[in-house]
Amino acid sequence: MKKIGFLSFGHWSPSPQSGTRSGADALLQSIDLAVAAEELGADGAYFRVHHFARQLGSPFPLLAAAGAKTSRIELGTAVIDMRYENPLYMAEDAGAADLIAGGRLQLGISRGSPEQVIDGWRYFGYVPEEGKTDADMARRHAEVFLEVLRGQGFAQPNPRPMFPNPPGLLRLEPFSEGLRERIWWGAATNATAEWAAKLGMNLQSSTLKFDESGQPLHIQQAEQIRAYRAAWKEAGHAREPRVSVSRSIFALVNDMDRAYFGGSEGEDHFGYIEPEKRAVFGRTYAAEPDVLIEQLREDQAIAEADTLLLTVPNQLGVAYNAHVIEAILKHVAPALGWR
Repeated sequence: MKKIGFLSFGHWSPSPQSGTRSGADALLQSIDLAVAAEELGADGAYFRVHHFARQLGSPFPLLAAAGAKTSRIELGTAVIDMRYENPLYMAEDAGAADLIAGGRLQLGISRGSPEQVIDGWRYFGYVPEEGKTDADMARRHAEVFLEVLRGQGFAQPNPRPMFPNPPGLLRLEPFSEGLRERIWWGAATNATAEWAAKLGMNLQSSTLKFDESGQPLHIQQAEQIRAYRAAWKEAGHAREPRVSVSRSIFALVNDMDRAYFGGSEGEDHFGYIEPEKRAVFGRTYAAEPDVLIEQLREDQAIAEADTLLLTVPNQLGVAYNAHVIEAILKHVAPALGWR
């Protein structure tokens, strides 16, 4: 059995060919797709966060709104770039959104990927400490975020407060119990996956990772997941961790599916998203259900993970994306034992 959700990058474009032509469209359609996915029996609605782009940005208003319109489905991110975040303010926003959703947030955070502008986090007021990198800064922000989510008091109260305080040091409010255990780290390497395990974060592995062996993505991801689980066990955490992988998977069940995705490439490829860092990019799976089932049986990383996130072409509209999700749930997942 696997949890199956969707992952939307929330692209929008004013082009007449786009079904998502504005920021408002992207946000409102994201909420509608979360509602539709819940009605179909999907387990999660996840959103990518990008800055300076015609995509979804600040995630917490969206997560709170989706939480108010749904009752069961998990609501998450994959991922929030921690280079841009004030971890204390983020903890307040996350706590509020999680309470609105009734404790259903699953927040993926990470160092993030290259953005539309050079060193965009500097415009947000963040600069790495001397001798540190932007990746170091992201991990430090993550560590502070995790610490305040424990709910322990750390701030000295005013001796003459405007309103009465509880005794002792004060924590951030609103506090949502259990959110600390629902934080995931998006890892592009084995080393950062092991670091996340030591800190007690769940693991997200995307449709790409930095190339560490020249092997296909699914093999490298499976190795990453096994390294993560070994580090988790060594750290002695009491609970079992969760692991997700993202995939572009399309069951071709009608002519529209074949028109959109019938010619999709069926192989991984290697390239560069950062200078001197070779990455492996995962293939798109697109085939008739019986063929798709056999292809997916061979994906070692999906087999290792407990959660599968289906990347969706959000500019094709809510109805079509709901169809994409339903086709996997109905025609593929049962045969693979995911349902």
